[in-house]
Amino acid sequence: MDRFDITVIGAGLAGNIAAIALARGGRKVALVAPRSDTNDRRTTALMEQSIRYIDRLGLWEAIRPAAARLSTMQIIDGTKRLLRAPPVAFRSSEINLEAFGYNIPNAALLAVLDEAVAGEANIAVFPSNAAAVEVRDDAVAVTLAKGTSIAADFVVGADGRRSRTRESAGVGIHTWSYPQTAVVLNFGHSLPHRNVSTEFHTDHGPCTQVPLPGDRSSLVWVVEPAEAERLVSLPLDQLSRLVEERLASLLGKVSVEDGVQSWPLSGLTAKRYGKGRAAFIGEAAHAFPPIGAQGLNLSLRDVMALEDLLCRSDKPIDAHAGDAFDRKRRADVWSRTASVDLLNRSLLSPFLPVQMVRAAGLHVLASIPPLRHLVMQEGVAPGFGLSGIPSRLREKIRR
Repeated sequence: MDRFDITVIGAGLAGNIAAIALARGGRKVALVAPRSDTNDRRTTALMEQSIRYIDRLGLWEAIRPAAARLSTMQIIDGTKRLLRAPPVAFRSSEINLEAFGYNIPNAALLAVLDEAVAGEANIAVFPSNAAAVEVRDDAVAVTLAKGTSIAADFVVGADGRRSRTRESAGVGIHTWSYPQTAVVLNFGHSLPHRNVSTEFHTDHGPCTQVPLPGDRSSLVWVVEPAEAERLVSLPLDQLSRLVEERLASLLGKVSVEDGVQSWPLSGLTAKRYGKGRAAFIGEAAHAFPPIGAQGLNLSLRDVMALEDLLCRSDKPIDAHAGDAFDRKRRADVWSRTASVDLLNRSLLSPFLPVQMVRAAGLHVLASIPPLRHLVMQEGVAPGFGLSGIPSRLREKIRR
């Protein structure tokens, strides 16, 4: 039986990045998963903290040509309600950054990651599903679909919402659903986006346009399930007119590209993010609606925490490393999950007090620059904005 330091199960974005990071941290890694799906038409917005981490792993220069800068992020209340919030614009220049982050097609990300995995000497790839995972006190045994087995000191479950790794470790989940479906598409437009991303808040959820290189953008349009089914079935010219109307013609004439997809929205959080010799990252640990560019950025912070715990020495991995990972990630995952869920439900709520609170919150962000700066810094690098408050107070006192 082959023996490794760490087995990573799942070769999506989070799993591939985890395997690369842990291997470059000096660990011998087994990556267990069939080849990733290259037909994913979605895009991922990686914030500045994530870009710096990707760059440290030596991956950014290969990804950069497919990426578009996000220099301005604006929110527009597109509801038809009595109380509507004012538009709010967040500009990266306000916090001395060229961009909050970059938007990248998932297919381009996966292509770069697949190449990096193939060239990494510390990674052995097993292009198979994991038929069984046994998490013991002394080791982890993984049985592959063809019947062969491998052993490791630790296992990382990056195998999605129905994670076999998480189930094998005896960790349950909390799940919830939303009466919404996300329609995902890419489109060309006649006016330049100028690196501006616009999120329209509608009565049924957010409709978010994010720049791509050139005069192209991606769109995540959250609607009711029946409406999503209708939109996906429309001829592209009709759908293009509807997208242009929904975006208030901000980008001129719209041409939706082939490959429109829909994704029902639901949420999930594991009751633990690690246990014993196992840790769970990405959608094996947390999943929520595509609001505020939180998904993969949260997963990359999972990977950063894993690297810090598992690669800071060359000693054998501790039998309780998963418990330490759980403690390390709990506050961040809980706070991000709760904030995304609260914002999404506030858009759906018909109650006037909820609408008042949401509108007032956006009004405060629009009118109080220091608070807006804090929110921007927290969005780019969680903890940075809050940790900087004492130093900013000291600076004001000195003045």
